[in-house]
Amino acid sequence: MNSHWQGEIMRRARQVRSTWRQEGPYWVADRVRTTLADRIRPKIAVSPVRPADVVAADLHHPRRVSMPPLREGEPVALNWVMSPPSRGSGGHTTLFRLIRHLEANGYRNRVYFYDPYRGDHRYYEEIVHDAYGFAGLVAPVEEGMADAHGIVATTWSTAYPVFNARSAGKRFYLVQDFEPMFHATSSDSILAENTYRMPFHAITAGRWLAERLRGDYGMEADHFDFSCDTARYRRIGDRARSGIAFYARPNATRRGFELGLMALELFARRRPDITIHLYGDTIGRLPFPFVDHGLVTPDALNAIYNQCFAGLSLSLTNVSLVPLEMLAAGCIPVMNDALHNRMVLGNPHIRYAPPSPHELAAELEAVVSAPDFASLSRQAAASVEGLTWSDAGARVDAIIRRSLAASQVSSPTA
Repeated sequence: MNSHWQGEIMRRARQVRSTWRQEGPYWVADRVRTTLADRIRPKIAVSPVRPADVVAADLHHPRRVSMPPLREGEPVALNWVMSPPSRGSGGHTTLFRLIRHLEANGYRNRVYFYDPYRGDHRYYEEIVHDAYGFAGLVAPVEEGMADAHGIVATTWSTAYPVFNARSAGKRFYLVQDFEPMFHATSSDSILAENTYRMPFHAITAGRWLAERLRGDYGMEADHFDFSCDTARYRRIGDRARSGIAFYARPNATRRGFELGLMALELFARRRPDITIHLYGDTIGRLPFPFVDHGLVTPDALNAIYNQCFAGLSLSLTNVSLVPLEMLAAGCIPVMNDALHNRMVLGNPHIRYAPPSPHELAAELEAVVSAPDFASLSRQAAASVEGLTWSDAGARVDAIIRRSLAASQVSSPTA
């Protein structure tokens, strides 16, 4: 063995010994697994959008689309193009809440899957029917869509097949987050941003997104306000509380997982008497004690919230539904201070802190130490009592009907 390889072996051995002493065997095992995964990972990953669909989308020469006439007494027909859902997906939950409201108000909805990963269509179709209560047509988008009054893209990747489709129907874009920020600066981040230059009518979750799409891209955009399922998330009396909760999703980088763990580590040192509850994904070993709930049902989650003084909910892009659900259960959300969070939520009972571990930990400690927490909790729960998904659905209904009517007037022969 030559001196070069002997030196490399000694260097690696010293690195392992040092890491073992400082971080322990679990960190070393994780590092080995990460290295092996990097070596066997394909050099070119499957993109969320098919390259052929991007190439076919000439943004400077959009296809002229027609719209079937709106006849009084007939249902409004909508095609929804979406990625296949998992059970409990937050984005799909919001999507199907809106679809169900529209169905109850005279719409005929169809669902079309866009799936570059070639999953089992029947499996995901069953999820749509069983988990989301949708009884209508569910089909692959590549087999073609029926004509409709409106065709709705629901993520940046689905905007490309909607742009390219030959089916009749005004193009809408349901935007729940600023998806270019889901990716590091890359082809995917650019391709996601380009979808905001498509001639669609955007319907956004919250005002921040609508203002950004109008201001930065000149997009036609309206918004609906976030709501909360207060029949499911609710405060259960003045029971004693003993914990804090954290929505822990390592793979959803926009939810600030690593930042949250650092804040919780500091909090755990200051208040070892308070139980830390993590939910959303199974986490494993951490440098502080906690209860690892993993993926939980809404009813189980409400029970967790009712055990907690506060919940750490970080949103580095558009907000999630978590802060409103915490409030409904009388659990005070602690969030990173950001314009998009304040603008969308607008609730005085949310606590904001600069996005640093020490500041977030201090705000959690302040909530736990509040002198009259029961009163604070009751006021927080009362602040969201008037929010309903029916209001959000009615807003989306009004946006769609107004937009379709305007299109019909401007193109009477379409």
